[in-house]
Amino acid sequence: MSNITQAFAGHKAFIAFITGGDPDIETTEQLILAMAESGTDLIEIGIPFSDPIAEGVVIQEASARALQNGCTTDKLFEMVSRVRQKTSVPLLFMTYLNPIIGYGKEKFLSRCSDCGINGIIVPDLPFEEKDELADICKITGIDLISMITPTSTERIAMIAPEATGFIYCVSSLGVTGIRSNISTDIGKMIEQVRQISNIPCAIGFGISTPEQAGEMAKLADGIIIGSAIVKIVAKYGKNSIEPVSQYIRSIKQGVTGAGNAIR
Repeated sequence: MSNITQAFAGHKAFIAFITGGDPDIETTEQLILAMAESGTDLIEIGIPFSDPIAEGVVIQEASARALQNGCTTDKLFEMVSRVRQKTSVPLLFMTYLNPIIGYGKEKFLSRCSDCGINGIIVPDLPFEEKDELADICKITGIDLISMITPTSTERIAMIAPEATGFIYCVSSLGVTGIRSNISTDIGKMIEQVRQISNIPCAIGFGISTPEQAGEMAKLADGIIIGSAIVKIVAKYGKNSIEPVSQYIRSIKQGVTGAGNAIR
């Protein structure tokens, strides 16, 4: 069982996202450690990219700030190596296929393994083309996280058996962002997965309040929050450590209230 899958064992998991290098590398490093201490079970680090097609305006702007402030993939690798000396919380990179290919697939995934990254999420990598990275991920011990969407109904039977780490269940069509209401039949998506595999399922896209987190956690094994956290970082910048920590603790309470995971 991978470190990522183990993070779901016996309880509902809270996965938090931040954009690496926003507002700067030093603050990202502090945020990761503070989020881990505040109860986050897994942390997803977005590698800033000039064309983040799956992201809404909040994370797009965060990527632009990070790039403008000189964030690079190499600097993030170095930062993760430092973080790994202080926390064992599973860490994931969220990135796109072009930057990985540009960096060199073998080199990128080898460095992920060396610095302590446990998994990667690549939103623009179709399941049919996953072999582009899957074999190298297996060799380097990196979980390649599969995503399913409200339109994946017929493809879940193909995706679930080969998924590693956990399955990222996209709650709604479109890009990332805060939503006041999530109307997709998430329960049906997850039930389809559980008929095929016992891999954990985590819901992302649109969750922002403890109440939403609790409701979604009742349906799944975990929840993912990104834009709401990135908005706090955008507001407070280098002073965002405590506001983000407070927010993480409030969400964790909502997730914990949903009870133990059922598989």
